Amino acid sequence: MGLSALNRLLRCHFTDETAPIDVRVLEFLDLVHTMVGGGHQIHVISGFRSRRYNDWLRRRGRAVSPKSLHLEGRAIDVSIPGAELAAVRRTALRLARGGVGYYPESGFVHLDSGRVRSW
Repeated sequence: MGLSALNRLLRCHFTDETAPIDVRVLEFLDLVHTMVGGGHQIHVISGFRSRRYNDWLRRRGRAVSPKSLHLEGRAIDVSIPGAELAAVRRTALRLARGGVGYYPESGFVHLDSGRVRSW
């Protein structure tokens, strides 16, 4: 799949807007996926997020940053069925390629190409 197809796949589902997805976040995800065994589906919860959608989520009390890296195509929220969510998180943290957010109650891990940090 080419980058333009990935940009379309990871578009904002709320507005249907696309944006260039940072290759570094895709590489981060690929490394995590490989290290947790590969061969699993990757379920994308959120890729690029438009400003309009981000603001909509914030107005509804969701804990989304007004400066979210999703707005820049630099973040992705995923689950990998067949791999424990905690293992996905541990693997991402060990790689230290960017930000790692852990949302076990919602069933996903956030990966981004920003500075190395975790929550």
